[in-house]
Formats: sequence, structure tokens, C-alpha cells
Amino acid sequence: MPKLNVNIDHVATLRQARGGGEPDPVFTACLAEIAGADGIVVHLREDRRHIQDRDLSLLKQVVATKLNMEMAPTEEMVRIALETKPDVVTLVPEKRGEVTTEGGLDVLSNKELIGDVIKSLGNGGIFVSLFINSEIEQIECSKETGADMIELHTGRYAEAKSAGEREGELASLEESVHAALELGLHVSAGHGLNYKNVSAVADIEGIEELNIGHSIISRSVMVGMERAVREMIELSK
Repeated sequence: MPKLNVNIDHVATLRQARGGGEPDPVFTACLAEIAGADGIVVHLREDRRHIQDRDLSLLKQVVATKLNMEMAPTEEMVRIALETKPDVVTLVPEKRGEVTTEGGLDVLSNKELIGDVIKSLGNGGIFVSLFINSEIEQIECSKETGADMIELHTGRYAEAKSAGEREGELASLEESVHAALELGLHVSAGHGLNYKNVSAVADIEGIEELNIGHSIISRSVMVGMERAVREMIELSK
């Protein structure tokens, strides 16, 4: 059974829509942990569209499980990460104006930059994961950069239009997990996972963690945060 890490970005999205102080993503993180979440994930973006520096600082102080900071591999973000010292940093691609992260990090084309960032973060005692597409070449290159973990982008699986397409994407994910494990990498997965499609991914042996945000936050609007997290944990068993 993989562990469940809850991404709380979109609680901050709702707060920023009015520019006030509520709902508070820091309080949300506490509720998620009470419900059994194994970790909290936040993406500090260049444009600060949702999570703010204040949130990251407070989360570092109050999160009792594991704090995973998603960030682009930039000088500014490396500095913030080294100052904050989250438990995990996940390097992700980032485009201005995108609604959500559109694909995995292209490690092959940015190997030197990513390797330098990983070295800086590693020297600061930070565990580093790379958010990548389910492609063997990207996995092998991730290992060469010195990454500790990969997070497989599950968007193509989540967006599959037919049963055959879904089965093909699941097979690709399973192959990628096995390849990563053989290289000694830890493996997590996330993006687009919800209450209807999570079980098949959770059943893939070797995936240690699932990182899920939007679906849980959406569900929590209807039933509350604690129930939404507990329901997702049950489906991930």
C-alpha cells in the first residue's frame, strides 16, 4: 500500500481568489494529517499564484509528517529550499500561465542544470525527487543526475479515453517502476489521480507514495477535509 501525500495548493488558490486569509492551507495541512495523510505537498511557483512564502515557512514549522516542496530548478527556489529545509524537494517544469503542470521534467535536455541543483540541495541535506514522464530514457538520466527519487507523471493514464488506452498507460507505468527500482531509485506517482482511477495505480508494486491534490481538495468542499483524505486512503489500499 503506497503512502498518501496530500497536495494543498488549491486551498491557497481559493484563498488568493479573494486576497484574504481564508481558507488557510496551513490549517488544511493539519486536518489532512489528522485524517491520516503521510505527507503534505506544496508547489511554490515563481508567480506565487497560490502557495506563498509565508505558507511554506509555517508549514515547515507545523507539518509533523513530511513536507514536500515542489519547485522549478531556479536559483531563487534553490535558495528558498536551502533556507526552509523541507524534507523533500521535487523538481518540476514550470510555465507561466499554465493551469497546472503540463508534463514531466525533461531531464535529458537539462541534465547539467538539474544535476547542479540536486548537488546543491543534497549538500543541504535535502532528499530530491524529479517529476518525470513515464519514459525509460528519462528515468535512466534521472539516476545519472544523482536524484534520490522519481515521481511518475500519471496524467496520460488519468486522461485516457478508452479502456485499452488506460491499460497501455498502466503497463508503461509498471515498466517504468521496475526500471527505476533496478536503478536503486525510490518511486512515487501523481497527477490527475482521483477517486475513480487511483486504485489501479496504487496496485502497482514498487510505488511508495501517491501525491494527490485537486481531487481531494474538490471532494473536501463537499464532505470536509478529514473525510476526503480518509476516503482516498481507503481507495489506495
